[in-house]
Amino acid sequence: MTSPERTDIPASWDERTMLTTFLDYTRATVHEKCAGLSQEGASAAPLPTSPLMTVGGLVSHLYWVEQHWFEAVLLGQEIHGPWTEDDPDREMRLGAETPLAELLARYEDQSARYRELVATLDLDTPSKRNRGSSGEPVTLRWILFHLIEETARHNGHLDILREMADGVTGD
Repeated sequence: MTSPERTDIPASWDERTMLTTFLDYTRATVHEKCAGLSQEGASAAPLPTSPLMTVGGLVSHLYWVEQHWFEAVLLGQEIHGPWTEDDPDREMRLGAETPLAELLARYEDQSARYRELVATLDLDTPSKRNRGSSGEPVTLRWILFHLIEETARHNGHLDILREMADGVTGD
C-alpha cells in the first residue's frame, strides 16, 4: 500500500481546503510514523503505566474515533464498535493484535470515504446527535477541527512509541 501524500500546504486558502488539508496531513503522518515498523514493534506496549498504548492500538483507536464522529455524531447512525461495557478500550487491545498493514489499509479506506462525505456537506452542517455540555449539535467544521486535534495528539504518542520500538525518529 502506498502511503497517502503528506503535505500541510493547501491547494487554496479557503477554510474548507485548509481544514481538509490539515486533517489529511495528520492522517498521512499516522502512516509515516508506521512505515517500516515490524509487527512486533506495532504490538509492543513499552510504557508500564499505559499497557494499552501500542502503535496498533492507536491506529485502531483513530479509525474508530473518525467513525464515531462522522457516522454516529454527524450522521446519527448506529455504529457497532468493538468496545463493550466490560471492555471500553477494546479497540486498543484489538489493534495490538491486528496486523499493522491491515489497520493502516482500513484507516486509509475509511479516510477516503470520509473525504467524499465531507466534500458534499456545508461546514455549518449540524450533527444529528447532540454533543457537549450544552446539549447542542456540533457542526461539521467543529468535527474537522476536533479530528485534527485528536489525530495530531496521537501522532505525538506514535512518535514516542516508534522511537522506543526501533529508534526511528522523524517529523
